[in-house]
Amino acid sequence: MIQSKKIPEIQIGIFSGNEISFTLNNMFRESQGEFAISGTCMAYCSGKEIVIENDKRKYVNAGAVIILPVSEDASSFVLNAVTIGVDFHWQRKEDQVFKGALKLIIEDDKITAINIITIEDYLISVISSEMSATSSEELLRAHAVVSRSWLLAQMEKSRSIGTGKQKYESHFVSEGEIVRWWDREDHKNYDVCADDHCQRYQGITRASTPVVEKVIHDTFGEVLTSDGHICDTRYYKCCGGVTELFENVWEPVHHSYLQKAIDAPQSTVFFNIDLEKEENAVKWILGSPDAFCNTVDKNVLSEILNDYDQETNDFFRWKVSYSQKELSDLIMSRTGIDFGTVTGLIPVERGVSGRIIKLKIKGTLKTMTIGKELQIRKALSATHLYSSCFFVETAEKNGETYFILHGAGWGHGVGLCQIGAAVMGSKDYKYNEILSHYFKGAVLEKLY
Repeated sequence: MIQSKKIPEIQIGIFSGNEISFTLNNMFRESQGEFAISGTCMAYCSGKEIVIENDKRKYVNAGAVIILPVSEDASSFVLNAVTIGVDFHWQRKEDQVFKGALKLIIEDDKITAINIITIEDYLISVISSEMSATSSEELLRAHAVVSRSWLLAQMEKSRSIGTGKQKYESHFVSEGEIVRWWDREDHKNYDVCADDHCQRYQGITRASTPVVEKVIHDTFGEVLTSDGHICDTRYYKCCGGVTELFENVWEPVHHSYLQKAIDAPQSTVFFNIDLEKEENAVKWILGSPDAFCNTVDKNVLSEILNDYDQETNDFFRWKVSYSQKELSDLIMSRTGIDFGTVTGLIPVERGVSGRIIKLKIKGTLKTMTIGKELQIRKALSATHLYSSCFFVETAEKNGETYFILHGAGWGHGVGLCQIGAAVMGSKDYKYNEILSHYFKGAVLEKLY
């Protein structure tokens, strides 16, 4: 378990490009004392060197460059045209403002911008970026603990992978099956990225409030632990009524605190059906059980969803339809595999929440099984399918076959359901009760 007496620092990969435009508000200095700089700048790579230009001069450095604020409290920097929501339906570009230090490195012949900041300052942004800063205080407290725990667990996991003798595997591939998940191996040059792959981080761009700063202060250093280790506290938008097991989404490792959780104050017969069975999953998806995350309360949703998240409000139950040609072309473009004309989508294995873990795609040229849940979601949408908890209905219209996906939930379903937790907060549940609801048996501890 990580032990610390001081606030840890974190390096966040913001974005990469052939060139990066940024503005330094107030004076900054290069960490080795090579130069002082302020104002509007452009960075790009020339061979193995990083070039930084402004209207006064050009700076050339071999290797990484770290630019530190002379006065941390009075300084910030702006990164222009940052892409947010990468590959999701809300993807867009925006200028973002950051505190702390700016690190520039070369990756794959491009410049990558990295923000170096303390974890507690990072969390102020994450809580305001992941959810609205006007959320209930108990929800924000719970999310602060979850975000802090997840981050520190990932940093420890990355160190373990880096020093381990065995290679970290994130996929299994054979002639008839591709099973893959996305996790720690994706970021080698920084701790986490700034997008939804890790935690949504947008510097101080999203206006925070005194309440957000208060909950970070009140939960300062608090994490969830289990068996002497910081919990890997995953989260997502909406479970659809039941949460999923970690090992069904990522590597085959069981975490006792990431159990199947019913997202309701009490269980019913309908909730207790075995969703790993196909007929039960279909019944579940077509139903509308009384769950915390089954809400249309606009007041609650406006408090917990940022403006671009509110563009999507069918998160509990949803439906997507493709013609046979649309589906065949989509799967070809998204997987790079020519199945020919797709003739069937057959669930091979479902998890405890009804999410499909393995899906067989039948085509006139090829039949193959794919998994895990994100691989399935990527294959069946130009961005990301809301979740892999769905069943397929086929229909004929004007002589053409259509595949209709009826689905439940938004996200992978492991750990904290943000919509459900928000509703719990609005119903006066305390943050420790919200945490114990989604992370069974985990212990709340103060780390530093």
